[in-house]
Amino acid sequence: MDAIRAAPPLRSRRRSDVFRMLWRSSRDAQETAAGLIVPDHASASMPTGPAVSTVKLHVRGISKAYGDATVLGPVELKVVAGELLAVLGPSGSGKTTLLQIVCGLVEPSGGQLIIDGRDETDNSADKRDIGVVFQNYALFPHLTVRENVAFPLQMRRLPAGEIKSRAEATLAMVGLSDFANRFPRELSGGQQQRVALARCFVYRPSLILMDESLSALDKKLREDMRIEIKRLHRETGATIIFVTHDQEEALALADRICLMNEGRIEQLGAPEDIYERPANVFVADFIGASNLIHGSIAANGCLETRDGVLPLPDGCDMQLGRPAALVVRPEKLVLCEGDEALLSGRVQESIYAGSETRLLVRLASGTLITARRAAGLPPVEIGENVFIRWDRNQARVLESSPSMSGA
Repeated sequence: MDAIRAAPPLRSRRRSDVFRMLWRSSRDAQETAAGLIVPDHASASMPTGPAVSTVKLHVRGISKAYGDATVLGPVELKVVAGELLAVLGPSGSGKTTLLQIVCGLVEPSGGQLIIDGRDETDNSADKRDIGVVFQNYALFPHLTVRENVAFPLQMRRLPAGEIKSRAEATLAMVGLSDFANRFPRELSGGQQQRVALARCFVYRPSLILMDESLSALDKKLREDMRIEIKRLHRETGATIIFVTHDQEEALALADRICLMNEGRIEQLGAPEDIYERPANVFVADFIGASNLIHGSIAANGCLETRDGVLPLPDGCDMQLGRPAALVVRPEKLVLCEGDEALLSGRVQESIYAGSETRLLVRLASGTLITARRAAGLPPVEIGENVFIRWDRNQARVLESSPSMSGA
C-alpha cells in the first residue's frame, strides 16, 4: 500500500513504464503491485470463437542477445486466432524472454513481431492490444474487486454505464459477483486469480498473455483454475499464450504446445502429438515420464542395448550402427511371464499413488525404468524380479548421441 501511495499518479507517467514496473514487481518482488494497463486501441468486441485460418501473432525470426550471449532465437512462431498456446520449457529456455518481447517490455535484437497483420516490433507496450495476467495477480490492494475489474475500462474512458455493466458481467462469468465489494486481502488465492482473469478479459484484448499464472496456487487450486481457464477460453474465443514450466499444466490446457530449450523451439504441436511422438530425446525426457533405453540400430529391425536386443517400431529407417534411443512411456509397460519378456529387472521402489502404483525397476545394465500398474492388480514387492514387455509400435525410436548408446 505504501509503495502505491508513494508512486506518482498514473497520468504522470508513461503507461508502458507502469506496465514494466508491474511485471518486475510480479516476477521479482512478489509484493504489492498495481493493475493492468490497457492499450489505446483495444478491440471493441470479443471474438465469438476460433478463426482457424487467421494468424493472430507472427513471431518472425525474433532473436535476443545480451552482448555475445544469445538467449533467444532466431524463433519462428505463428499463433492462430482463438487458440490457447502453451509456451513450455525449463528455466533459462527463453520462454519468458519471448513473452516479454511480445509484450513490448524487451526489445528484440532481430526479427519482426506481427500482431493482427501490423508490425508491432518497434511499438511500446502501451501501444499493443495485449492483456497480461501476472504471476502474482498484481491487484490493487486498495481497490475492491469491482474496482479492480473496472480499472482497465476506466483507463479507456468508457461511459460509466458500460463500465458498470461489463464489470458486472465479467465478475458473473468468473463466479465472483458476491465478492464484488471485497478487497484482495479478503480473498483466497484462487479468488484473487479469478479477479486477475476477469480484469484481463473485461476489456477484450486482441491477445492475452499468462505468465506462470497458476504457480502461486496449491495443487488442488491449480487444477480447478485449469478448468476455469479452459472454460473462459472456450466461451470467449480469446487468443491466449500461457507460459509455464509445468508440463502437466501445458498438456491439460493447451490446443498446442511450443516446447523451448536453450533459446530455441524444440517442438511445436498438439499435446497428444508431443507426448506420443516426441521429436527428439529432450522432448521425450521433458514431457511426461519416459523410459529411454539407449543402444545402436541393429539388423532385422532391432536395437542392440546393454540389456539385450529389443524390437523397434515399424517404419524405422535409421542406418545400421546409428546411436538411438527407444522411448517407451511407463503406461505402455506390462508385467508378464518370462517367455513373453523383452526386459527383466528387480523392483527397486514401489510408489502408491491412489489410482496406480509406480514401480521403479533396475535393469541388469543399471538403467532405471518406470512401470505403472493400475489399482486392483496384485501387489509387487520391493526386491522382486519382474519381466516386462510392450507392444513394439507403442514405442518410438529417436536419434541419440554415441556416448549414450553403450552397446
